[in-house]
Amino acid sequence: MVRQDDRVEPPKIITDGLVIRAWHPDDAAAVAKACQDPDIQRWTAVPVPYLREHADFFVGEFTTTSWRDGTRAPLGVFDETTGDLVGASGLVKIDDGTAEIGYWTAPWARRRGATTAATRAVARWAIEDLGVRRLAWRAEVGNHLSRLVALRSGFTMEGIARADIEDRDGTRRDAWVAALLPGDTIDTTAAGPGSVEARRAVTFSRPQPDLFAATRNGEIRLRPLEDRDIDPIADSSNDPETVRWTTVPHPYERVHAEDFVHTWGPRAWLRGTGAVFAIGEPETDAYAGLMELRLHPTNPALADVGFVVPPHARGRGFAPAALSAVCAWAFTALRPHRIGWWANAGNEASRRVATKAGFTIEGTNRGYLDHRGERVDAWTGALLASDGFANGKAPA
Repeated sequence: MVRQDDRVEPPKIITDGLVIRAWHPDDAAAVAKACQDPDIQRWTAVPVPYLREHADFFVGEFTTTSWRDGTRAPLGVFDETTGDLVGASGLVKIDDGTAEIGYWTAPWARRRGATTAATRAVARWAIEDLGVRRLAWRAEVGNHLSRLVALRSGFTMEGIARADIEDRDGTRRDAWVAALLPGDTIDTTAAGPGSVEARRAVTFSRPQPDLFAATRNGEIRLRPLEDRDIDPIADSSNDPETVRWTTVPHPYERVHAEDFVHTWGPRAWLRGTGAVFAIGEPETDAYAGLMELRLHPTNPALADVGFVVPPHARGRGFAPAALSAVCAWAFTALRPHRIGWWANAGNEASRRVATKAGFTIEGTNRGYLDHRGERVDAWTGALLASDGFANGKAPA
């Protein structure tokens, strides 16, 4: 078992066309080049701007001290044939039988599986050779591609640690946490290429897209929430029909809209739990409603939708077109099997939107929804991937 005061000997691991070894002083130029990459600067703690002197320190004094003290195991990953730098995959912390793994990939070496191969090899070395009993991984929530590597390497996601990572400006950010224990099995297909996890990682690692849909009143745009939506959301959310059929706070105040725009919407995309779109009016792009897609927390085959349309935008065809567009995007980008819809029984307007967008109404769930402290019946419906797309939507 490795203890913090044990000296850890650097390994030389050859696997999958890679050489994983301790850093050498002459690696500095390649490290400095790789660390100019915006994604490495965004998701790791490297200095910004990243200078050559930072790389010289990292591959020199930092590496030497880490291995001598046994507190870390910094390792570089290189192409076995060319010797070119591929990335880093080492132990960023070693402490009394536990360790934490960290990695980054040079921008010119991505999308070839090298980081996953290196992470698996380093994890195996840590557990089998160093005797690590718990190998931890953590990354800032939103770093979906790092999370995908961890899943493919056998790590089990354990949750979100709030305010666990400190940014350069002192802001504390939530972190995903995971661990690999001795004896854990690695399912190499669970998060493989084309899997739901892989598709989600690729989708949510990019900025939220704009979607467009044609209506009889012109083309609407579905876009991320913006500050200009705060006041119209606050104003329209006290509408009696909105209060009657939704669970928005009542009375609805501007602070509620600020939280929705600044926290709720961005957090859903960052965590990969769904997407909140504002519906923009034809021509002006002014706020004309909300459309939200929510992914099931444990079953990747399931999603559901919710929407709100303010009084001035009702009856103009915006909601069915927006719902169709969001479902088409979801089936294409995320590939759920089923997108569900629920509404309080009696909400005829919501039901019309769902049926116009191609949803099949399936029945009534008794006492299904909690509506302002009371259990109420809910109409339920769904659109399946196998249904195809109605109203001019593209096929799945």
